[in-house]
Amino acid sequence: MSTVTDTAAQEDATTRGWVAGLRGRLQQLLAFASLIVIFAFFAIANSAFFSYGNVTSILFSTVVIGTLALGTTFVIITGGIDLSIGTGMTLCAVMAGVFIANWGLPIWLGVLGTVLFGGLIGLVNGLNVARLKIPPFIATLAMMLVAQGLALVISHSAPIYFTDAPGYVKISTGNLLGFNFPNAVLILLVSTVICAVVLNKTVLGRYTYAIGSNEEATALSGINVRGWKIVIYTLAGLFIGLAGVLISARLGSAQPATGQGYELQAIAAVVIGGTSLAGGKGSIVGTLIGALIISVLNNGLQIMSIPQEWQNVILGVVILIAVYADMIRKREA
Repeated sequence: MSTVTDTAAQEDATTRGWVAGLRGRLQQLLAFASLIVIFAFFAIANSAFFSYGNVTSILFSTVVIGTLALGTTFVIITGGIDLSIGTGMTLCAVMAGVFIANWGLPIWLGVLGTVLFGGLIGLVNGLNVARLKIPPFIATLAMMLVAQGLALVISHSAPIYFTDAPGYVKISTGNLLGFNFPNAVLILLVSTVICAVVLNKTVLGRYTYAIGSNEEATALSGINVRGWKIVIYTLAGLFIGLAGVLISARLGSAQPATGQGYELQAIAAVVIGGTSLAGGKGSIVGTLIGALIISVLNNGLQIMSIPQEWQNVILGVVILIAVYADMIRKREA
């Protein structure tokens, strides 16, 4: 009798998992369809929108938001949040300037040091959340302010230029593939593939979903939830460092006053892509689609000469719709 019951329970669990997977794929399809509709609308509204140069510009503008959003996806799937990614990216850009322009380190070593410095920011966030039990919103809000202040202090509130390191600028603006396709976009695509593999095919990915679905049950099953949370926030920090490299290489300088607002767009990209703010659900492909939607909206509205304040209104409405859609999905689940 118990064998029959166990078999039925397993079949029921398999069915629920299949249904959840189907809903996730449908959400991705819906996000992709929305991207196509928005793109088609702007292409019809303005012929310049569909030019190769403008499409490349859209992809280029997706790089920073998309890179930040990749790491943030892991954090949000666990049910957490990271508000420090914008100013953290700025601090990492400043550190890249210190390493390469001020200290004269080789470019590869400066890039590595910058990415690892981002990992340090994530590690501190993870320790505050997992060990000190500080709510993620407060812990990362504090880090956001700390990073903003340190960026100004370290740079003396002045830009740091990479004039003597032209090779560094090529990390973002160069064309490794031999045609007008920026290296930064290529780096984003490779990073997306790596994150998708990690999230879907590794222990880290399985534990990320498990923590977000039911943290208490995950802990009771013997998994070191605190340790894995620290790992996840550190991973997100590495992408903060990578974003710092990409934005400073694109600008040819580390601008200590930039960064604020990027965290909101990155989080919006994750949510629009179908990741649940309640945790337990999300995908890397969806996040990339969400980042593209934001870039297409920003670019299209600028081409149509829509004032910046109305661009913010429209983006806010899109985020509200995405969150409300997530609430409806949870009610139906």
